[in-house]
Amino acid sequence: MKKTSLLWAAIVLAGSVAPAHAQGYPVKAIRVIVPYPPGGGTDLVARIIGQRLTESLGRAVIVDNRAGANGLIGTDAMAKAAPDGYTLGMATPGPVTAGRSLYSNLAYDPERDLMPVILVNASPNVLAVHPSVPARSVKELIALARARPLHAGVSTIASIQHLLAEMLNRAAGVKMEIITYKGGAQVATEVVGGQIESLWSVLPIVLPFIQSGRLRPLAVASDKRSALLPNVPTMGEAGWPNVVATAWNGVVVPAGTPKNIIDLLNAEIGRSLQTAAVKERFTALGMEAIGGTPEEFAAFVRAETQKWAQVIKAANIKVE
Repeated sequence: MKKTSLLWAAIVLAGSVAPAHAQGYPVKAIRVIVPYPPGGGTDLVARIIGQRLTESLGRAVIVDNRAGANGLIGTDAMAKAAPDGYTLGMATPGPVTAGRSLYSNLAYDPERDLMPVILVNASPNVLAVHPSVPARSVKELIALARARPLHAGVSTIASIQHLLAEMLNRAAGVKMEIITYKGGAQVATEVVGGQIESLWSVLPIVLPFIQSGRLRPLAVASDKRSALLPNVPTMGEAGWPNVVATAWNGVVVPAGTPKNIIDLLNAEIGRSLQTAAVKERFTALGMEAIGGTPEEFAAFVRAETQKWAQVIKAANIKVE
């Protein structure tokens, strides 16, 4: 097994002997790096978790937004922070699971430089169309794509939504043109305005447009139906069971962070995820609280990394 894999697979061994200064942790404010701008889904999750940690640990938890380069700048800052438990990071799919296959010059190695704490939440991705599109199912959309050119909007190049669009093209044997934008809100605006026909988006961004009838959802790319869209089938139910990927947020720390601190953070965050207040806030945002152990989060990240490596190689996607 590779050295990098060992770090994530057996984090019990990493930092198992805590330095003396960790015994009274925390003794000062904790910083949470969010690799995206304020106001987005990951930022909101960080603030919800930060508030609960402030209450349970008795120290201020400060959100530090380090946006840029599709999340790479902030994730690199996490990787290079001091491993003392006072810098946490919000991990997301692109920078942590897809980045190694997408970028030839990635400044950090997610497996080597980051240690998992907990998988916080997940949100389904949705395939939706403008109401004028004569397709009320994924199969009808695919049939339409075989008959005439169609476009699929995604938030940014190499985003999970971009990779989902590539997966569907390959699985269905079609060539819907994938249009990349600067963010999920812009994609939704373009499709609602009728500039392009369809989109892949994380649910929280498009839910208001779906509820108002300005977008028609065809499927969710998750293993089960969303409680917010109970009448919308999964991609598996629609006929493409392998076109599955959720948007998610997790908490990580720099490699070398003492295990007793990781265990404490896992326990405190995990406890907050079980509260009715946090579950209700997540549900309102189109998210589901997850939780679990650091080892389970590490296994999840490894599986996601392998999946996206295969998709990226097959689609020949590269970002410099």
